[in-house]
Amino acid sequence: MKKIVAFMLTILGAVSVFAQTAATTSILSPAQLSIARAQQLIDKNPKDFEAYNALALALARRAREISDPTFYTQGEQALDKSFAISPANYDGARIQVWLLLGKHDFASALEAATKLNKRVPDDVMVYGFLTDSNVELGNYSAAENAAQWMLNLRPGNLPGLTRAAYLRELFGDPEGAAELMKMALDSTPPGEAEDRAWITTQIAHLKLATGKTSEAEELLQQALAAFPGYHYALRNLGKVREQQKRYDEAVALFQQRYEAAPHAENLFDLAEALQMAGRTAEAKTAFTQFETKSLAETNRADNSNHELIMYDADYANEPRKALEVARREYARRHDVFTLDCYAWALHVNGQDAEARKQVETALAVGIQDANMLRHAGEISLKLGDRAGAERYLQQAAALNAPDSERARELLAALSLPTSRSPKP
Repeated sequence: MKKIVAFMLTILGAVSVFAQTAATTSILSPAQLSIARAQQLIDKNPKDFEAYNALALALARRAREISDPTFYTQGEQALDKSFAISPANYDGARIQVWLLLGKHDFASALEAATKLNKRVPDDVMVYGFLTDSNVELGNYSAAENAAQWMLNLRPGNLPGLTRAAYLRELFGDPEGAAELMKMALDSTPPGEAEDRAWITTQIAHLKLATGKTSEAEELLQQALAAFPGYHYALRNLGKVREQQKRYDEAVALFQQRYEAAPHAENLFDLAEALQMAGRTAEAKTAFTQFETKSLAETNRADNSNHELIMYDADYANEPRKALEVARREYARRHDVFTLDCYAWALHVNGQDAEARKQVETALAVGIQDANMLRHAGEISLKLGDRAGAERYLQQAAALNAPDSERARELLAALSLPTSRSPKP
């Protein structure tokens, strides 16, 4: 989820170009309906570049609905036809940035968005592109500035709210983030089922990350009722089941998600759930398959390098490989999650002074992430900083998140008291 937040936020801000009929909505998803409408216009007038733009946008939305990147390629093909008819048309150029974000080519997206911003300085969605690309590259000050411009230009706009919410989470204010996401949900039309499911899933994620497991579960059931089989909701519900120690149910959810969206990072979640469930032979097979799939994409922009780093560091006992992948990803982006992965790869290679520098740089943004805090605690322990280790591990344990358990175990091993909030 973390790697694709920028594009999810971008598509959430798109407004459907065509009206919907009740009969069609009952059969097709919002994106499928838009694809059909755009194709009808193209069939009627093959020289209508705006229809090709609408098709490209709809294909990008479909990519998010079912997590199928082949729709990005189809979107690019639609844009090629748009530009052949009307070279450098502005709407096509905007959609082209959306596709770059969807493909995780964040540096190219930032460059393209910067050019569009100079071309039309008061376009709210272009500031959204600047927010998204800067977030994913780790340029948080620039991202915050762009998001503020969105809200200044059009107070309370939906794409601005979702971006502001994500930044609040990164800056350590999950409650404020949830409030903004609720405002966004209230502003989303009932017919936009997938958008509503996505926002509901994000609110559930925020609840789960702060130990409010029951609230998260209820929200995820709502998301799945609104958009059955929704892969983002399945993932988060799987995390809920892990938190509840209902591991076989978690496995079933991650299996369903992987079958719907057979990506390497989804297989990694399944393998970890199998390991937690004690199904070690199945877990070993899944991890092996994950490694093969992940290595095949490791040099692409849209990769599973974060998961590959953790696999090499924590499961395969391949610290050198972990650091090699981490350095490659670090050369591309400096977001908090990449910094954390880089820090952990340095740690398992015995380079703890540099590891602490990297993880503390990530935490300085303000993020409250149990796994990241636990990493900081373990690195501090290795450096002999028991007070620092206790501080980080206590913070991780107090979140009551799915990744808090390991922090509690470390505190218990150190004979240190844990700080644990009441169960939800």
